[in-house]
Amino acid sequence: MINSVDFTKRLQKVIDFYDETASSFAEKIGVQRSSISHILSGRNKPSLDFVMKILHSYPEVELYWLINGKGNFPNTPASISDTPDSNLGQPKNNLYQSVPQSNSEIDKIVIFYKDGTFKSYLP
Repeated sequence: MINSVDFTKRLQKVIDFYDETASSFAEKIGVQRSSISHILSGRNKPSLDFVMKILHSYPEVELYWLINGKGNFPNTPASISDTPDSNLGQPKNNLYQSVPQSNSEIDKIVIFYKDGTFKSYLP
């Protein structure tokens, strides 16, 4: 069950973080201004649709944080290029560097696991 008072505080924190007014925030997530007003005043509880609209419009808002207050805001996950792949010695963003040309035939598929093992598949 969502604690409405705490949810309201987190919602206000999101609005303030993005330097939005209640009206501009409502417009950005696609709800009526009165919906924001009623939730901020405690008159109404947020619907799932309302929460999903926030998450869709503001990807830095983490669902678990918004609902329960646990987690981080703003959510700043490490970028893919910042996370090295210990098995290959290259950043993960280089995963698609050696994509074959469309006229090439597949010779073998190899899947590497984090424990150092691998499996090979022949077509």
